[in-house]
Amino acid sequence: MDSYLTTQRSTIFQHVGVMIYVFDVESREMGKDLEYYRDCLHGLRTYSPEAGVFLLVHKMDLVKLKDGVLEKKKKDLEEASKGVGVVVFGTSIYDETLYRVCYVSSLSPSSVPYTNISLQAWSSIVHTLIPNAAILSKHLTTFSEASSATEVILFERTTFLVIATSSSRDSEDEDNHQLDPTRYERTSELIKAFKYSCSRLREEFHSLEMELPEFTAVLDEMTKNTYVMVVVHDPTIGACIRRWSWILCSRYVRVETAAIKMNIRLARRKFEELQGDTNLVS
Repeated sequence: MDSYLTTQRSTIFQHVGVMIYVFDVESREMGKDLEYYRDCLHGLRTYSPEAGVFLLVHKMDLVKLKDGVLEKKKKDLEEASKGVGVVVFGTSIYDETLYRVCYVSSLSPSSVPYTNISLQAWSSIVHTLIPNAAILSKHLTTFSEASSATEVILFERTTFLVIATSSSRDSEDEDNHQLDPTRYERTSELIKAFKYSCSRLREEFHSLEMELPEFTAVLDEMTKNTYVMVVVHDPTIGACIRRWSWILCSRYVRVETAAIKMNIRLARRKFEELQGDTNLVS
């Protein structure tokens, strides 16, 4: 690491979008950790002054009084940052905080303790690199309504972090109370586990279709750097199950799946254009 801060300093810290620095909450060498951090921060301010800074206070599962410990770490890290705006996350590999994080931000006027705040940690970091995230969400809304979807989620291709989401307006009032608040992080983990299973079988993952009585879901490539998941919960499907035979209903669902995939194909060119304005690279 020393070479990163000396001979390779200008290379490592140039053209940086964000810096993510991980601190062990129970580190016994915090002084040394802060020394490295300040050196990295100086390099970042020198070569990439506009870059965002995210600090992860890791292994929070080992701490009993999480609120107090995270608040103290926040103050210590703010002092070490010497006025540089930082975002502090409390994380653990044993829960969903690496994805759905409890955070304290020195960029906002209010301090938030370690509680279950519905924020996606890594997706928040990814959003820093996407200046047109709001535009992506707007177009996802249009796509969602055209597909009669309950929800549409855009994932980064490699990590399957959520880039943008949209719920159709018609479904928001009726169905949002039924949606699991941890669905994004859980879906991300399930997809990555499925991809890993495919790789163990020496098979390449391309897309995924799920046809269930409760909903239909299609996961397919949207652009060269993103995947999109379209979830449809159409009441007419339930009516079909009740009124027609299982064979006819299965055909009905397959037609709907094909229509969703066709909509994705038709939307790809537009989303490729939109992605051209982001910092996502292959």
